[in-house]
Amino acid sequence: MRVYLTQSPLDLGELLASVQSPERGGVACFLGTVRNHHGGREVLRLEYSAYAPMVEAECARIVADAESRWQVAVALRHRIGRLEIGDAAVAVAAASAHRDEAFVACRHVIEELKRRVPIWKREVYADGTVAWVGVDGRTGGQVDSGTAGQRDSELHVTAGLGGETP
Repeated sequence: MRVYLTQSPLDLGELLASVQSPERGGVACFLGTVRNHHGGREVLRLEYSAYAPMVEAECARIVADAESRWQVAVALRHRIGRLEIGDAAVAVAAASAHRDEAFVACRHVIEELKRRVPIWKREVYADGTVAWVGVDGRTGGQVDSGTAGQRDSELHVTAGLGGETP
């Protein structure tokens, strides 16, 4: 069984090794890292949370779809928990006999992940405020640092691996 969520740092080498083979000469990768800005604001860090059972199931469907559409092997991993600037948040590797299918499949997987998978991102800004960022990239309502925990419980969005909270 493949696992798509992790609280550990992402290992791109491991993902590459899982898709490479002598028959696959083209490998395309996407690595999404935490940047220091969003919407003109300075970002200090991100906090990702997810509903793990649904994420695992939806990621499996996305990968299976890509592997059935194109002759590729795909690896996908998304990190949850607290991430600092520069940390890798998501990685996709797709390998095929030729580069075209690898590129197309890799792009398909990351776009579908962003569109369909219930992973939530909370941005922590330099001015002390935080905001949830939706799948469309827009920020939700701002929450001052004193009410951030209250917002988590109101939205019921924090779920970790194995019953742990990220």
